[in-house]
Amino acid sequence: MKININADIGEGYGKYSIGNDAALMPLIGSANVACGMHAGDPTIIVRTVKLALDHGVSIGAHPGFNDIWGFGRRQIRMRPQDLEYLVTYQIGALLALALAQGAKVTHVKPHGALNNMAHGDLDYALAIGRGIKAADRELIYVANAGSQMTLAAQQLGLRVANEAYVDRVYDDNGMMASREREDAVIRDPEQAARQVLDIIQNKALISTSGKRIPAEIHTFCIHGDEPTAVDVMRVVRSRLAEAGVEVVPLPVLLG
Repeated sequence: MKININADIGEGYGKYSIGNDAALMPLIGSANVACGMHAGDPTIIVRTVKLALDHGVSIGAHPGFNDIWGFGRRQIRMRPQDLEYLVTYQIGALLALALAQGAKVTHVKPHGALNNMAHGDLDYALAIGRGIKAADRELIYVANAGSQMTLAAQQLGLRVANEAYVDRVYDDNGMMASREREDAVIRDPEQAARQVLDIIQNKALISTSGKRIPAEIHTFCIHGDEPTAVDVMRVVRSRLAEAGVEVVPLPVLLG
């Protein structure tokens, strides 16, 4: 069996480093590179693209709200058309910088509050999709499983990869539990590995109450800004290998 693991990565800014990108990159199949709005800058983007190329990791854009101070995790209401342009703008920056390194951008995964808002808001989900399509209609839209983003991708004729999370727990409604909860982030490597394998084996998201929400999952996300990300991924990769599950880049998985 094949699966994809993606990571939100390249999320430092200027002299500030967030996460251990060099150690995490060999453990994933696809990289969601911050595009300068919630994190990242041109130098960090190029460094991250080169690192992905070195490890055979597929490259994607990770657009978010213009919110450096809040790391893109604060909700911002805006007109869908403005959001559409904001998404295309960020993808365009990565496309240009990646091209200069001989790299190809293959997917887009929304970040933080934007991702959470688009989960249930079709107008936002469609705006993101139009922004993706304007940049390159061949890009894969990475969407929370069971979200309006999946529906938006289908309506716009974009390829879609349904996503679950390595390091976040789920509510009974199929959404990630709020970060305000103490148990929202999974930092224990074995717990994370169990969650990933349970989702694969049950073909369903498993909530904290044990509820199973049917879902076809193509890719699992790990948050690179978490200090435990590398330790978690080492154990997850080991348990996946033991179960006969191969981690591949997203374009390889979807063909």
